[in-house]
Amino acid sequence: MRTISFKNKPVIVATGTTSGPKEGLGEVGKYIDYVSKDDTFGEKTFEKAETKMLYTSIKQALEFSKIKEEDINAIISGDLLNQIIASTFSARNFNIGFLGVYNACASFTESLILGATFLDGGYFNNVICATSSHFSSAERQYRYPLELGCTRPPLSQWTVTGAGALVLSNKGNGPKIVGATIGKIIDYGVSDTNNMCAAMAPCAMDVIKTHFIETNTSPKDYDLIITGDLGAFGSRLLKDLLWEKGFDIQKQHVDCGELIYNIKEDEFQGGSGAGCSSLVFCSYFYNKLKLKKLNRILLVSTGALLSSVSSQQNETIPGIAHLVEVEC
Repeated sequence: MRTISFKNKPVIVATGTTSGPKEGLGEVGKYIDYVSKDDTFGEKTFEKAETKMLYTSIKQALEFSKIKEEDINAIISGDLLNQIIASTFSARNFNIGFLGVYNACASFTESLILGATFLDGGYFNNVICATSSHFSSAERQYRYPLELGCTRPPLSQWTVTGAGALVLSNKGNGPKIVGATIGKIIDYGVSDTNNMCAAMAPCAMDVIKTHFIETNTSPKDYDLIITGDLGAFGSRLLKDLLWEKGFDIQKQHVDCGELIYNIKEDEFQGGSGAGCSSLVFCSYFYNKLKLKKLNRILLVSTGALLSSVSSQQNETIPGIAHLVEVEC
């Protein structure tokens, strides 16, 4: 069994979201707490900009929760940079315990599972879960510096410049995390660093299928099945793969990467990044849950576990996906 059922059902009491200007232009943009006028956030480097963006989101979530900093037991956070420096440099501004996580773009649901487990077990009372990403820092982390002016192929995705944070508590009002399914490493042999959606779709299929089987549920039991980072092509792959396994999610499935942008030629397949699912969930979907326009959802963040070193050594791209179940 890879599925957890939380007896005490940790509550999402508040969220905070920050993004770049591009992310603020679409349908999701009106729900984001702070949209910067430029993607540098007044900083000298893109890495410093991402740190400031994540810090701002964490601070917002803390303020909106009305919980004192000294009452937060831990910040559980991750990003896409070496040594997850956006998370660590953000956390040094708070007098709070810190747990750094990394599962690439699946880091947000990983942080939620860990936070919910600590609360459900009675070890903590309040935790902050957060992730971030930045297009310009991620490009030189995984592919090529922007200065090279490399052509983007049609299957590429645009890493979201954004951060989302939420406060999980053992008491309060709000949507609750009622369960989770931990993903496993899946590798279908994809090696194209510009086609990460093909590497991530199989692991999303596996964790969703596993959740259905282990909880004896089906797609019709959920209002939405939300993936984090597959984009347009990856979403089609996921639906086809699950169809082959006997599960039709056509009516329920949406992808944060498809929602975040007004899809045009320059975004190609849509968004991805560790900040993609956290930004969209903590803004757009959190609002829908609070208003009870959604009652029961699955959130599945997906990650491609590659590095610049592994790609240069002709390694394939392993994928991972983690699932959390949220109810009003």
